[in-house]
Amino acid sequence: MTLIAFLYFENQQKLYFDLTKSRMQNIASKIASKIIVAHMNGIKVDISGDFEPKDYKLAFYDNSGEKVYGNIDEKIDLKKDIIEEENSFVLVDKSTFGHLGIYAIAIKEHFYSKQIKELEINIIVLFFLIYSIIALIGFYLAKLFIKPIKEERDKLNNFIKDTTHELNTPISAILMSTEGKDLNSKQIERVRLSAKRVSEIYKDLTYVFLQKDFEKEDLKEISLDEVIKEQLLYFEPLANKKKIKINLDMEEYSYKILKEDFIRVFNNLVSNAIKYNKINGTIFITLKNNKLTIKDTGIGIQQTKINDIFKRYYRATSYQGGFGIGLSIVNEISKKYNIKIDINSIYDESTTITLNF
Repeated sequence: MTLIAFLYFENQQKLYFDLTKSRMQNIASKIASKIIVAHMNGIKVDISGDFEPKDYKLAFYDNSGEKVYGNIDEKIDLKKDIIEEENSFVLVDKSTFGHLGIYAIAIKEHFYSKQIKELEINIIVLFFLIYSIIALIGFYLAKLFIKPIKEERDKLNNFIKDTTHELNTPISAILMSTEGKDLNSKQIERVRLSAKRVSEIYKDLTYVFLQKDFEKEDLKEISLDEVIKEQLLYFEPLANKKKIKINLDMEEYSYKILKEDFIRVFNNLVSNAIKYNKINGTIFITLKNNKLTIKDTGIGIQQTKINDIFKRYYRATSYQGGFGIGLSIVNEISKKYNIKIDINSIYDESTTITLNF
């Protein structure tokens, strides 16, 4: 940019110089023509009054180089055509050819330096403005590019914190339950549930970061109703802890899906239905007409947040712990098997999620 500014200034300076020189040559030619015509026609002229150009200093010189008349005080080297000074320049014209005893005309301007100074100021202001605009655009673009990186970094930080918290709860429960020598049935059950919770967290994290593609040709139909009954045995103690009742209404139904994938989908949905339910709430699980519906009587989801709940690490509420990957996993697995998800939620009342197979 500095080079461009320099070249632009050089070009504009030359342009101003050429225009000023051309204007002065034009004035000198007119004055020389008047002198020649006056001399040839014998017209008497007043050198001190008839040839006074506006905005310029003027001087006439005889054959010996002495000034006949003019308001240019400094000595002029008449051998040069153009004399450049610090704040102006002088044009020397010899086209009078000695008519009326004048052998040279000198015209001095005093606007050129002012124009160049104004040009310098304008260029400085212009390029300062350009630099400012570029800097602002660069700052805006940098901020724009950095924003998603910052958001992902914040999500990752929150994910690490939430994961640590999620793992700490069941691990603490296991340590507390195994402090004594003899464990009662209640402590053993607490250890079993905590260990199961750690296992579920591990499976979810493994699926998110280490999931592998599958071959659809290797899929076999599994009985979804039987798998649901098996998994509900695990959730009974968790539901009983919050006094949540689970209503089950199913018919026999089989679907081509890996058992582990279906378990991961079902367990995440039921886990949320328990986690975000109210004390003494109810969960309705229905498997009919190629649809699995899980409805809770919990806190619900605000309509403005429904479109975001399947995003990884997104949490619509801080009501309970979690790190925002459960529904993301449900969404990814559903896409793999062409399962459509419908959500209907009434804030502070209920949430219904339907899987259409």
